[in-house]
Amino acid sequence: MDVSARDSSFANNSSGIGGNNAENNSWTKKRNALNDDHRRGGGGGDDDASDEASLKQMKLCVDDLGRQLKVLRLNDQIRELQTIIRDKSTSRGDFVFSADRLIRLVVEEGLNQLPYSDCTVTTPTGHKYEGVKFEKGNCGVSIMRSGEAMEQGLRDCCRSIRIGKILIQSDEDTQKAKVYYAKFPPDIARRKVLLMYPILSTGNTVIEAVKVLIEHGVPTKHIFLLSLFSTPHGAKSIIQEFPDITVLTTEVHPIAPTHFGKKYFGTD
Repeated sequence: MDVSARDSSFANNSSGIGGNNAENNSWTKKRNALNDDHRRGGGGGDDDASDEASLKQMKLCVDDLGRQLKVLRLNDQIRELQTIIRDKSTSRGDFVFSADRLIRLVVEEGLNQLPYSDCTVTTPTGHKYEGVKFEKGNCGVSIMRSGEAMEQGLRDCCRSIRIGKILIQSDEDTQKAKVYYAKFPPDIARRKVLLMYPILSTGNTVIEAVKVLIEHGVPTKHIFLLSLFSTPHGAKSIIQEFPDITVLTTEVHPIAPTHFGKKYFGTD
């Protein structure tokens, strides 16, 4: 169903995101220290009280958002993929390859949030096996254009899944997010929705997309936002606006790799 364009009520408020290089480097060091500590299984080592306080403060930017924000458990594989995507010297081929791998990890975790039911199957040797099966009634929705990069990852996991699309762009005059096009499965109100948008910067685009889904009868508790990178402001603005939505990402960092869409599709 096509949706007519309408203006966003959310201004582009990016205060607190980015900052100077010193602040960004400080954030990166603290994040890496926290990641290393996480991989070691905890324990502050020789960090002094002020360092621990800084790390805890950084962690609170995630913890304060509650259970609605889910960050993939960090390991060296994910960290390397994040590094390759952020590296300006990465070739487009390596960029797409690494992005697709990271997308697949996020999609798999997104599917893990959806309902399953118990079932019993018979193995080739005639034994009974108690397992689970994926419940029907799910779909994907990509926010064009960068969200389309995540569609294949979803199809690789769910071959017959229905995928809708939303096109949202900034109005040239007002600079507010504006919905230009939306097309969904006709019964989307009865489905769980995996909303795909790789980079959460201000959160304004996603907020508008969620509003469109709500207009089509989708409860916010049935929306699962799949992203690769998010700023603290982006995640916070979305969850504060829609407390029942679930946001999945691999990293919360003040600098978002906003070049993602152009590099992935070769238009940079």
